[in-house]
Amino acid sequence: MALPTEEMKTKAEVYHGDEICREKLNLLLAEIGLPNGLVTASQEIEEYGFVKAVGLVWLKHRKKAEQKVADNVVVSYDTVVSAYVEPHRIRKLRGVKAKEFLNVWVKLSEIHVDDGDAGGKPATAELMITFKTPVGLSRSFPVSAFE
Repeated sequence: MALPTEEMKTKAEVYHGDEICREKLNLLLAEIGLPNGLVTASQEIEEYGFVKAVGLVWLKHRKKAEQKVADNVVVSYDTVVSAYVEPHRIRKLRGVKAKEFLNVWVKLSEIHVDDGDAGGKPATAELMITFKTPVGLSRSFPVSAFE
């Protein structure tokens, strides 16, 4: 899904302007348990939309942007980014790519944070955020790298 349909927009909370869009996005990320550093601060958000009933969220940016994150990974954001959100997870992600080492861009399709209860990890273990591709490749980083 590249852009939400007009029908979907009628069911959405839609905001315009970087300040309010960033505020709403950060509230949503906190609500679902993901770090607010997933979207670069230097990237101006023109529109934020959220359809709570289905978890659909979208962002419109003035232009494409890149952000360097943990371990020399570069993330690219298209002018429209959309996804479905749920607790600790972003799925069906569109408009985001990453590259590392070989300088090959790979589309990302899902992001999730370990909820801390899974896998028998000790409570003191650092939370990890995992990025998945449509072909099943994944890479995990400490959540602290995105805060």
